Amino acid sequence: MAVVVSPANPPVTRRSFLKTGVFGVAGLALYSGEVERHWLDVTRHQVHLRGLPASFDGMTIAQLSDIHLDEFTEPFFLREAVSRINHLNPNVVCITGDFVTHEIGTKRFAIDSAWRCANILTGLKCRQVYAVLGNHDVMIGEKNVTEALTANGIPVLHNQSLPIERGADRIWLAGVDDPVCGGPDPDRAIPASIRNLPHEPIVLLCHAPDYADTLLKLPSGQAVSLMLSGHTHGGQVRLPFVRPMFLPGLGRKYVEGSFRLGGLQLYVNRGLGTVGVPFRFDCPPEITLHTLRTA
Repeated sequence: MAVVVSPANPPVTRRSFLKTGVFGVAGLALYSGEVERHWLDVTRHQVHLRGLPASFDGMTIAQLSDIHLDEFTEPFFLREAVSRINHLNPNVVCITGDFVTHEIGTKRFAIDSAWRCANILTGLKCRQVYAVLGNHDVMIGEKNVTEALTANGIPVLHNQSLPIERGADRIWLAGVDDPVCGGPDPDRAIPASIRNLPHEPIVLLCHAPDYADTLLKLPSGQAVSLMLSGHTHGGQVRLPFVRPMFLPGLGRKYVEGSFRLGGLQLYVNRGLGTVGVPFRFDCPPEITLHTLRTA
């Protein structure tokens, strides 16, 4: 009687190969859309600033960026970010733009999202919360997003600066309008009267990081010690050996993390939300806790 012996390693058929591929793609989509998109990192960043008064040594700034509420960031995830920031107990919170998205939904939907976003942000326990707008905010109406934020106690720096004081010492916090869709005016945000003052460094909020190259050509920009940006989402989807898939204009050179550009230190936050697709891969959302140190 003949004995039939099955091969130890049956050949891979086209059908089994495609089936494995489908499951692989489905698993990748599930991971990037549900797991990593909600995997919130807290990055701790030490910033040594020349001329920082000793009284500000150890001051902490929590940075949140690119919330993009409702497309596709869910309110529960923003509430989680607020809770994480409260746990960090920062001295200042800076939000570097794109509270909403102008892409899939209507303008009315985005405006309503701006109010929902601002309302959730009132859960921040820090008393010093400041913001600048991003390109999506400007696209749905600078006035609309500004009104939602200021009505909920969050000042928006439209080409403005203000002092942060500790006793007789102070530093300056400045903000410029979005360079992609708005009208940034660094000379107004950083007037000559506050430039290059001994022991009064300037921290600048600017949504689009690549605008740093323009700033460095200006006397106002050269007076900035630290610039905090977002906009890039860190590339959002970063596959091995492939350039990041989602890099917007003025966000293609300085993609994520810290950069030293002469006397200017730049930090690019990966943001909380996503655009285009609700996916992140090898690029989780981020809250940054900056600790200022004397140089």
